[in-house]
Amino acid sequence: MIYNLRGTLTVADVSYIVVECGGVGFKCFTTLNTVRDLGKVGDEVNVYTHLAVREDAMDLYGFATLAELDAFKLLITVSGVGPKAAASILSELSPDKLALCIASGDSKSITRAQGVGKKTAERVVLELKDKMGSIASDSASQSVMGAASAVADNDCAEAVAALVSLGFSQSDASMAVGAMDKSLSVDEMIRLGLKQLSKNL
Repeated sequence: MIYNLRGTLTVADVSYIVVECGGVGFKCFTTLNTVRDLGKVGDEVNVYTHLAVREDAMDLYGFATLAELDAFKLLITVSGVGPKAAASILSELSPDKLALCIASGDSKSITRAQGVGKKTAERVVLELKDKMGSIASDSASQSVMGAASAVADNDCAEAVAALVSLGFSQSDASMAVGAMDKSLSVDEMIRLGLKQLSKNL
């Protein structure tokens, strides 16, 4: 098993990269987030890899961070989610954002990934609900737990629902409300949530 590749980035396409190591170019399918993170062709890079073995092919997938690799490995354990679908999801959502979507039950945001339908997104949320902590970085753990807590609390859940009805995604609304003082009234949470989320538009 190839754990990682360290070498020169010689090709950076929307769906794959080529890393040259010792004169050998390794083609790795990847995500848009990794392509953006790695920099430009000619740079020295390090990617963490996963070898996907099928009856008719062996495809190497490469990621800029261990968090993205771990998220990829979890996604392909979900029924109906193959390596291509997992890479598509991680092109749309960072590992932290994916964890937040799962924590808040926001399957709709997952359907924004190319080739991922409603049923598949719902399975991702259902099957990874108890594993969301393992796909969130330490820096995002507090936000993810805050979002889960916000959904569980009645006042917070009401504020989240109101923000969603105003056009914000459930994951964004949950993160905003989850970071607030729980002693605030629902109206105050909605007002502060609107102010905060509008800045990100």
